[in-house]
Amino acid sequence: MIWEWFKDLSPVFQAFIATLFTWFLTALGAAMVFFFKEIKRPVLDAMLGFAAGVMIAASFWSLLAPAIEMTQEVSSLPVWLPALIGFLAGGAFLWIADRILPHLHLGLPMNEAEGIPTNWKRSVLLVLAITLHNIPEGLAVGVAFGALAINLPAVTLAGAIGLAVGIGIQNFPEGVAVSIPLRREKLSRAKSFWYGQLSGVVEPIAGVIGAAAVILMRPILPYALAFAAGAMIYVVVEELIPEAQQDRNTDVATIGAMIGFAVMMTLDVALG
Repeated sequence: MIWEWFKDLSPVFQAFIATLFTWFLTALGAAMVFFFKEIKRPVLDAMLGFAAGVMIAASFWSLLAPAIEMTQEVSSLPVWLPALIGFLAGGAFLWIADRILPHLHLGLPMNEAEGIPTNWKRSVLLVLAITLHNIPEGLAVGVAFGALAINLPAVTLAGAIGLAVGIGIQNFPEGVAVSIPLRREKLSRAKSFWYGQLSGVVEPIAGVIGAAAVILMRPILPYALAFAAGAMIYVVVEELIPEAQQDRNTDVATIGAMIGFAVMMTLDVALG
């Protein structure tokens, strides 16, 4: 019954519901601050590694591979060209946003905050760092659902749902990784939870924008899929992996990444 109802919705509304799910799991992870006062660094590094693995797998299996397949089906361009252009554009977009948006990565002192200089509180800068990398996640889910409107064999509803589930799964430890460190910054549990879940609110917004954009401008679809992939890979290499390696828990972080990749690959192949 629910499946039939969901299947009959417009792709934009499907994307909205799917990204509400990913936000909900971010909030659920952030709610762990009500039960735990701190998180051991190896556990945090394993979570960051897991998130990195999910995003790497999603970038290829759910985004780049369909982009290449679509180009083969609907365009006379070289099959690698739209994927290449979109991928590099996604990385460039995050690079520019990284230089502009004030933010601070976990575990770093205030003098290492990035972006435009500001006098914002440390807690706000920490949340903005997570929010920045939630943008490509929301875009990825939105573009995947928006692609359904074109009825190409490379994209399926089950595959788009698999991507949303994978992103949602890695959002749970992400929520934990935001709220509990904020608690250590002397914020109350309620404020730590609020800021933790707030970092995921951008995903429904980005999801709806991504779905609407590819429906309105169908020729950009392969570029849009690759764009989301490039943005996610930029986040993984620039943020998640370095943060997971800060305390030199390299084995734990690497195992987390392997598990995350395996989970997302399995979801995508099984459902796609």
